[in-house]
Amino acid sequence: MAPMRFIGLGNYSELLADEKFWSSFQNSMFMIVAMVLVPTLIGLLLAAVLFDYVGKHFSSSVASTLRAMYYLPQILPVAVAGIVWNWILNSQTGALNSILRGLGVDAPPNWLGSTSLALPSVMLVLIWIQIGYPTVIFMSALQRVDPELYEAAELDGAGWFARFRAITVPQIKPETFVIVLTCTIAALKVFAPVYVLTRGGPESSTLVPSYYSYLNFFDKSKVGYGAAVSTVLTLVIIVIAGVIQVLQNRSARREEEGR
Repeated sequence: MAPMRFIGLGNYSELLADEKFWSSFQNSMFMIVAMVLVPTLIGLLLAAVLFDYVGKHFSSSVASTLRAMYYLPQILPVAVAGIVWNWILNSQTGALNSILRGLGVDAPPNWLGSTSLALPSVMLVLIWIQIGYPTVIFMSALQRVDPELYEAAELDGAGWFARFRAITVPQIKPETFVIVLTCTIAALKVFAPVYVLTRGGPESSTLVPSYYSYLNFFDKSKVGYGAAVSTVLTLVIIVIAGVIQVLQNRSARREEEGR
């Protein structure tokens, strides 16, 4: 490495004009969709079905088994998950394209090598990895909801969706905030899936801030610039976490005042 040279805020002024830096944060918004929005909605629905239907009409052991299966991708090493999904999405020998060829598709897509498909493919993998986390948290939250509320609503003629909307969602609001906070932080600093699947490519279409910092720090030996990217990412995470915490505190205060 070259001798260290103090340049003040030079790295940060360079960041403001760096298109890849802004593109990486734009891709982070898609990561938030893939790791926060979609898994939270699907996880809430799965938890409600497992708790309200599977656990009552079959057995709690069946619901627990399904819950563990949903959570399995969370405990898999990222390298293993990456190898599996690379095998599935490989354009030449992948299982998905082999199925498509068997169905008569002559030129199946290059899932991880196309600038238009690489980001949605990574998002799909992240949804698969993340979906078990909110499911487990929501199932735990549902166990503390007073069952008499459901019984009273059912006697009043409320259907499943009405009970879900009027009782389940408001009662598990604290856990929802926790999931949104932790998953948003994880989405902003996601690194390993991008590193394993695409290395930020093709043409930076899947580049994210953490991987961009890694590229500058290690591949290009631009230690100061990579550190600047990481510092900005840290500040963004702190601000977003603070905003979510403020919203959670306001919601809690409104509920206490309503009582």
